[in-house]
Amino acid sequence: MNQECNTVFEALKWASSYLEEQNREANAARLLLQHVLNVDYTGLVFKMQEPISKEDFSRFQHYIAEHAAGKPAQYIMGYEEFYGRKFYVTESVLIPRPETEELVEETLRRIPLLFGNEENLALADIGTGSGAIAVSMKKELPQLDVTATDLSAEALVVARENATQLEAKVHFLQGDLTAPLQGQKFDIVLSNPPYIAFDEAKLMDDVVLEHEPHGALFAEEDGLQLYRQLCEQLATILNDKALIGFEIGYLQGPAVENLLKSHFPTGKVEILADLNGNNRMVFCELQ
Repeated sequence: MNQECNTVFEALKWASSYLEEQNREANAARLLLQHVLNVDYTGLVFKMQEPISKEDFSRFQHYIAEHAAGKPAQYIMGYEEFYGRKFYVTESVLIPRPETEELVEETLRRIPLLFGNEENLALADIGTGSGAIAVSMKKELPQLDVTATDLSAEALVVARENATQLEAKVHFLQGDLTAPLQGQKFDIVLSNPPYIAFDEAKLMDDVVLEHEPHGALFAEEDGLQLYRQLCEQLATILNDKALIGFEIGYLQGPAVENLLKSHFPTGKVEILADLNGNNRMVFCELQ
């Protein structure tokens, strides 16, 4: 790519067109250029007619080539925005999604409705990945006692770094699902587990398949295995009054609802859609 661009605007125009030609998301050009210039969107707009240095443009070209080859922009930059905060990410963790922000938002709405003014509530985030859910919940409700688990030691390194950088006191434990939590009791359990069926891989974008960790994407039993295992295990770590919240695949609502109802017959179970109208969350309230 022996391209020459003199201004920030020319660089952005070239990169957006090039990525479209490569069947990549053109908006990644803006994100990567903001990263190179260390500005937000407003700052980028103000710089549009300014010259771009050869060093910055060379670095920008390199990033564009990486993204054109399939590497997600977030892994190139090393971060993603989630619930108003910047989270460090590597290829050891999934890139946090906007849909998961909705799980956080809905949990924050439900906590006072279920628990009132109760203090000292304990929350567990099972399969924390980058720590986005756990850290966000702790930052939004500092009075929560938050514990986060993951099977992956590499993921926990990333999650701990995010908790440190964002000054969130979260306890991190390595282990499979509820195993590291045995002997403790929780009022709130959240999880965004792997939920994609293996036969759905052929429908997925190569950017995701080739770079994001498969252990955090796919699950057996048509993507339902971990929901089943969680439903079987959660009773041992939940207080009598408790809130369970899962992120789900958009076709999994009825199946996950049935799993929760069969293990918690007195619980109030609800399937909720995301902002795109797709079923994305299942909550179970125990009283």
